[in-house]
Amino acid sequence: MYELRLEVVPRWPFRLPPYGGRDGVLRRRGAVLERLLHVEGRAATVRVAQPAERCVLFGAWAQDRPDAEAAIARMRFALGVDDDLLPFWERYRDDPLVGPSLRRRPWLRITRRPMPFEALAWAICEQLIQVSQAHLIEARIVRGLGPRCEQTGLRDVPGPAAVAACSPARLESFELAGRRAIALVRAAREVARGRIDLDAPDHEAGWRRLLAIPTIGRWTVEMLALHGQGRYDIIPAGDLGFLKLLGHARSLGNPQARAEEAEVRALFARFGEWRGLAGAHALRAPSAALRAAAA
Repeated sequence: MYELRLEVVPRWPFRLPPYGGRDGVLRRRGAVLERLLHVEGRAATVRVAQPAERCVLFGAWAQDRPDAEAAIARMRFALGVDDDLLPFWERYRDDPLVGPSLRRRPWLRITRRPMPFEALAWAICEQLIQVSQAHLIEARIVRGLGPRCEQTGLRDVPGPAAVAACSPARLESFELAGRRAIALVRAAREVARGRIDLDAPDHEAGWRRLLAIPTIGRWTVEMLALHGQGRYDIIPAGDLGFLKLLGHARSLGNPQARAEEAEVRALFARFGEWRGLAGAHALRAPSAALRAAAA
């Protein structure tokens, strides 16, 4: 077993997430986050701690140094520790919509998955249902199909090959709806067979192939882009959170009001390459800022 330790100085204010993941994969023990990953099918365990504001420590245990380095790279991406958010700060710290949250939480980043297939799979699971219900389904999939480390007890999200080998009925046994189970298997087969490369620089080519699968629509692909491929310029405008946020603001507090997806896109269009991050801050914006932006 090869052990690699690495100290990283964040390029922008950073705070390690104070909690693990709700699917049971990312675990927090005291001040340390730990995660089981698989690099080309080979297991690696990564632990992350932040002993000081400008110091983030990564440790990886893997078969060899390349696997340990790759696992740390995946977790650095997931945590966004290397992201330079200074341009966003300089441009929008006084913005009436996102400025209040940005000034209060300059360290806020998009929550990402270390592997893009995880973001795709969970986006499919989360279509048209409550987030809490989706998390339960995802946790069942992890327990039922995900590989487990005997030494640590950590589990990983099943990779595309494992999901591709499943029948839709097996996924339905975890309470994933039938059409979404079929879509998840089809997407996994496309990825496992190399017809879709989620790590390729040309993200749009993979999105087009995914959109050809019934049940996979624009929202699913945008969730993959934002949470699995690091695309700050993408906002999943059809997300219920944004539809409710803008509808609530425009109706002066009606909890049942919903905006249209096109209205959400129009609201965030001016943020350009930072639309996704602007959306994360807007979800934390004070009501007065939202009402002014929605006017």
